[in-house]
Amino acid sequence: ITPPFPPYAHQVAAFARLTSAGDHAPAPTLVTTGTGSGKTECFLYPILDHCYRHRREPGIKAIILYPMNALASDQAGRLAELLWGDSRLKGQITAGIYIGGDSSTPHKSMGPSWLIDDHATLRQSPPDILLTNYKMLDFLLLRPEDKPLWAQNDPTTLRYLVLDELHTYDGAQGADVAGLIRRLIA
Repeated sequence: ITPPFPPYAHQVAAFARLTSAGDHAPAPTLVTTGTGSGKTECFLYPILDHCYRHRREPGIKAIILYPMNALASDQAGRLAELLWGDSRLKGQITAGIYIGGDSSTPHKSMGPSWLIDDHATLRQSPPDILLTNYKMLDFLLLRPEDKPLWAQNDPTTLRYLVLDELHTYDGAQGADVAGLIRRLIA
């Protein structure tokens, strides 16, 4: 799955580092470019490509952490539009958002501008891509009712962990996130 636009040089470099095609192990990557330069696409297209190639395999393949629910919700809409509007991806890749609280109108399936956000649906059928925040991911790893989210994952299923807006995780919050990542890996 490649972007429908000619990528910038930094995107091409990120794609090469982050691809999982041909048994390439995605490499840890920092993307630091200006606002509006396509940082999200740097990680999004390798994730979509990986999920597409492994679409018949169950389990969460990518987690994208956002520091704020508003940013996660905004990006969820963007991802929904991409998954819904691309004939290669529509119905092939699932994505969900789990940011706490129950939505007043939970979505049990994806649509043109929304991801799955019904907690019971996400537990019953974990998405390929999960958008969340670090506090909620902490809960998802601890709460017994959320164990079904991870039941289909083996040590090789989750290939991508993205910390969007990494610079916001500093001080005590940075230490909390570092511990969370270690627990996720374990």
